Amino acid sequence: MINGKIWLSSPTMHGDEMKYIQEAFDTNWVAPLGPNVTKFEQEMASYIGIKAASATVSGTSALHLAVKLAGVKPGDVVLCSDMTFSATVNPISYENGVQVFIDSETDTWNMDPRALEKGFEKYPQCKCVVCANLYGTPAKLDEIRQICDAHGAILIEDAAESLSATYKGRQTGTFGQYNGISFNGNKIITTSGGGMLLSDNTEAIQKAQFWATQARDPAPWYQHSELGYNYRMSNIVAGIGQGQLGHIEEHKALKKKIYDTYLAGFADIGAISMNPYLPCSQPNHWLSCMTVDPQKSEVRPLQIMEELAKKNIESRPIWKPMHLQPYYAKNDFITLSGGGPSVGDEVFATGLCLPSDIKMTEEEQRTVIDTIREMV
Repeated sequence: MINGKIWLSSPTMHGDEMKYIQEAFDTNWVAPLGPNVTKFEQEMASYIGIKAASATVSGTSALHLAVKLAGVKPGDVVLCSDMTFSATVNPISYENGVQVFIDSETDTWNMDPRALEKGFEKYPQCKCVVCANLYGTPAKLDEIRQICDAHGAILIEDAAESLSATYKGRQTGTFGQYNGISFNGNKIITTSGGGMLLSDNTEAIQKAQFWATQARDPAPWYQHSELGYNYRMSNIVAGIGQGQLGHIEEHKALKKKIYDTYLAGFADIGAISMNPYLPCSQPNHWLSCMTVDPQKSEVRPLQIMEELAKKNIESRPIWKPMHLQPYYAKNDFITLSGGGPSVGDEVFATGLCLPSDIKMTEEEQRTVIDTIREMV
């Protein structure tokens, strides 16, 4: 409990971070870029198992660069995960592309490969797909990549929530031609903000770094032949990332313990289910989530959230699907529901994100579990 509150997922610092920050101060590398940035990129690429990485100011900016590398032009259709945070799909609008949302499947709550196939049937011209790994759980990434390859489409994997998770023994953030991760304050490791673009295409990463540093031409004066962005991570922020990276497996193990404790705590309550994952995957369990079956309980997720809030316990609704967002109300939505509620609709209506802070004590988590058990 921090400041008298049990948090959803707050930053956890270890002290190692200060070594890199102090080094940056001592060498006066406080301006953007510097040795910490280069080392953080190299260390992250090595950890994930990919050839090249470019540190950015946010996960959103990394995805924007990925969309540009994918060649999305005004009017181009991009098939996207429907149940995700808006940052997954907003970069398509930055390039004036058109999002078409693909429903989830029940095995992982992620993009349904069958619905993706249906999307390509309706939009055969589509040349880019953006797939997110919800709450740290890998999607059916090999199937999705195979479908994209069969249709000549570039896959962008949004691994912002799934850093350190694996699918069939392979790290997420490696399945797309271009991939994005996030170090936002509530992620499994944090730099306070920031993200990274990942790819096995080293030339593409170099191009993205050019765009990210205001697209400055190699001239003795400030010359710009292309539109650029101020997207590069600072040397100070990268130092925090270096210190955090050494603890990523520790954080992952603690997140799993939290998930397993919830799973055991609700095992005898038929109305409650935890967020699912495939046996061939190893999620990072960034956020533990539950659903309440409306056929077995009259209690609704928002009622649980309100009751937890009375005890100064933070929880959060499941991401509201993109096809239900007012801004994207006119965009097409592909589902296999046959006119009934989509998978995303049902998960949103019945789901809740539970406190998943790795500093939460066993006693505090027991308070969360007991509060919910008394209601359901």
